[in-house]
Amino acid sequence: MGTPEDQTTAFAPHRIVDNIYYVGTRTLSSFLVVTPQGNILIDSTYERNVPTIEKSVQQLGFKFSDIKILLGNHAHADHQEGDALVKRMTGAQVMAMSEDVPGLQAIKPGGKDHPIDRVLHDGESVTLGGTTLVAHLTPGHTHGCTTWTTKAREAGKTYDIVLGCSLRPPATLTPEIVNELNRSFKSVRALPCDVPLGDHPAQYRMQEKYAKLAKGSANPFIDAAGCFIEADIQEAMFHALLDEQQKAPRP
Repeated sequence: MGTPEDQTTAFAPHRIVDNIYYVGTRTLSSFLVVTPQGNILIDSTYERNVPTIEKSVQQLGFKFSDIKILLGNHAHADHQEGDALVKRMTGAQVMAMSEDVPGLQAIKPGGKDHPIDRVLHDGESVTLGGTTLVAHLTPGHTHGCTTWTTKAREAGKTYDIVLGCSLRPPATLTPEIVNELNRSFKSVRALPCDVPLGDHPAQYRMQEKYAKLAKGSANPFIDAAGCFIEADIQEAMFHALLDEQQKAPRP
C-alpha cells in the first residue's frame, strides 16, 4: 500500500503508549515493544527497510541490537521480508503462526532462508521482560494472519492494545477464505480494545493522530471508539466482493 517512496520513507518514530513505539515507514507499520530484558520488534517490512527501522529505533534512544524477539502480522513480503536480515543483525528469535509458516518459507530475499525459531498457535503468548503479547489467529488475508494483543499502562490506567492484522479480502474468495474471514471478523470484534493499531498505519489513522499528539492533546492513540472501524470497512468490502463473485456467470 502506498507509493514505493511511502513504503520506504521513515515516518517520525514516536511513542504510542507506555512501552510501545512506532518505528515504521509512512505506509508500512513496524512496532517496537521495549522491556527491561530486551525489546520485541513486530514487522520487519521489506528487507530494504531494515536500515530505516534501525535508524528509527536509534533515534528513540534504543539499541537495535537489543531486539530479542521478532514477530510479524502475516506472510507477505511488505511485512516480513526483512526477518532474515533482522535476525542476522540482532540474533533475535523469530516467531510465527503455524498457518503462515509455508508462506514465510517462500519469502527468500537474495536466496536467504526465512528463519523461524518458534512456531506459534492460536492463543499462545510471547513474554519478555514483564510484557506479554498474545497471538490471535485471524486468517483470511493469509492463512496465518496474526492479530497481537497486549496491555499497557498510562497515567495510572491499564489499556488493551490490539495490533491488527489486515482483514482485506484477497481478489478471489474461495469457500475456505470465506469461512476464515467470517470467523476473523467475529474474533476481532470480541477482543477488548482501547488502542487500535494495524500493519498499515492508515488502518488506525496514524498520521492524523500523530498530528494531534504533536499539538499536545491527550493521547489520541487511546481510541476505543475507533477500534472496529477498519473491521467494518473491510467486512463491507468482503461482502461486496462476495456478492459480485456469486452473481458472476459461471464458465
